[in-house]
Amino acid sequence: MLQTDSPGSAMRSGTFLLGGKPWLGGKIWLGRIAVLAALAAPFAMPAGARAQQNCGTTGAGFDAWLAGFRQQAVAEGVSPRTVASALKGVTYAPDIVGTDRGQKVFGQSFFQFSDRMVANYRIQQGRQKIQKNPELFSRIEQRFGVPGAVLVAFWGLETDFGAFMGDKQTIRSVASLAWDCRRSEMFRTQLMAALKIIDRGDLTAQTMRGPWAGELGQFQFLPDHYLNYGIDFDGDGRVDLIRSTPDALASAANYIQALGWKAGQPWLEEVRVPADLPWDKADLSTKIPRAQWARMGVVRAGGGQLPADQLPASLLLPMGRNGPAFLVYPNFDVFTEWNNSLVYATSAAYLASRVAGAGPFNRGQGDKIPVLSMAQAKELQTLLNARGHHVGRIDGIVGAATRQAIKVEQMRLGLPADSYPTPELLAALRAGK
Repeated sequence: MLQTDSPGSAMRSGTFLLGGKPWLGGKIWLGRIAVLAALAAPFAMPAGARAQQNCGTTGAGFDAWLAGFRQQAVAEGVSPRTVASALKGVTYAPDIVGTDRGQKVFGQSFFQFSDRMVANYRIQQGRQKIQKNPELFSRIEQRFGVPGAVLVAFWGLETDFGAFMGDKQTIRSVASLAWDCRRSEMFRTQLMAALKIIDRGDLTAQTMRGPWAGELGQFQFLPDHYLNYGIDFDGDGRVDLIRSTPDALASAANYIQALGWKAGQPWLEEVRVPADLPWDKADLSTKIPRAQWARMGVVRAGGGQLPADQLPASLLLPMGRNGPAFLVYPNFDVFTEWNNSLVYATSAAYLASRVAGAGPFNRGQGDKIPVLSMAQAKELQTLLNARGHHVGRIDGIVGAATRQAIKVEQMRLGLPADSYPTPELLAALRAGK
């Protein structure tokens, strides 16, 4: 998964897209579009054929391109019958391309996002889902090692447990985006995968519906993920991630396992930290044994001692040193692989911990913690670049590169180096310090 500040496909660390996550019934869409950029590698075809591919910014030439794509799909093993039926009558969708090109980025803090998304009803519904289907969740955990709390956390955030999956025609959407020049290779991969799903007998072109960017099912898998990680877990001979909850849950667990999940290990734990902690240690790239955190005075949220073991852990301060503190373990990396927004990943891991029985986190100074506006964040990035850092695109997204630059400048200026963007740091850089 790309760890950059630039929005690229739809979203990068610490930000979400209004266009990329359309509002349905007052709920923000949080599908699999986050991983599109990681799938940009072209599907196999002769280099010469790829060089002759055209793309467009309008519908002109779309029909001719689609005719050529039909031939490529057959050459890749999709049956001519499937190709003919699935692509019959498919037209260019300017509204879909317009949505993709008109995405507007907005930033949210961990408090803002988690307060809305880690709602009590999601916690309660997540627990109820597990309680009502103990055998199903037990079978999945036995096979893949992924606990039910983690599955229902992603399930709840992605589609509200299957309630909001989108209603756009997937083939038309990805075909239009494959023709568009902006990310043509990426969406050609998704279109080819969608045809193979239909050819395999899992879905029809009519039942293949979702958000504008082609995500499918209760966990918002991209067609490529659907094809490669989808599991028939209800035994009906098809992989149906839209209508079959067993298939959807098992497929999510299969994907999570493939991302590196370690069975029986924790993912996130709230802790209390001493006021004199070396704040530069609060970094996801710093992984040290839990025993070492204990020696530095880090204790569990309830005051209990951490185990003096060698389990590697990082200290995560999503709102800086004055907000909540978490130790995150190797399994937390799976959350950032699923969605590389740190805000989303932390919220998903926190929701999973709440479903598993943890209490609400300590907000520290709460609403007193400053949050930079988008304009201020952009100014901060500009000033950081002027000092020789490389934060990527100036977009107001406080992602991994921006946070690293903030940490370096905080250390240089003698400020607590917790990587959190503050008005104090902005003022110091404005003054040329």
